[in-house]
Amino acid sequence: MTLLSRKADYALLILQYLHVHGSGNAREIHEKFHLSKAFVANILKDLGKAGFVSSTRGVKGGYVLARASATVTLAELIETLEDGFKLTVCNDHNPAGECEVAHVCPVKAPMIEIHRRIMDMLRGVTLADVFAPPPVPPVPALATLGIRTPNETTNHPNA
Repeated sequence: MTLLSRKADYALLILQYLHVHGSGNAREIHEKFHLSKAFVANILKDLGKAGFVSSTRGVKGGYVLARASATVTLAELIETLEDGFKLTVCNDHNPAGECEVAHVCPVKAPMIEIHRRIMDMLRGVTLADVFAPPPVPPVPALATLGIRTPNETTNHPNA
């Protein structure tokens, strides 16, 4: 089981593509990631309705980010696309009989707290954070790897 639906997962791919390329269309994104063109088009339509992307019609039309990646949090995206993300049914404000044991459940309160913490963490992560290239690990000093430099292996007096 995953926490993100395919729709939310693909929406991240689509938004990352637009972030990097500046613009794009369903065909380009479909070809890049080998996704269903219809599914990509539907996700783009949903992202447009939610205000994450804007579109231009026509031959040279396509989609662009409607907001800067640094202003959109993962929590906002997930809550919008997932129609209100919840860790368990008791996290809903109105469970309306979805759980028969909610009134006596000993783990309801801890699960609500875990859900709150997850959402707080996701509110602190922007799309720009997700789309940033991974940091390049530092190169260890050659001496720590047991490698000698050419100056260390020659008998040259100036080495």
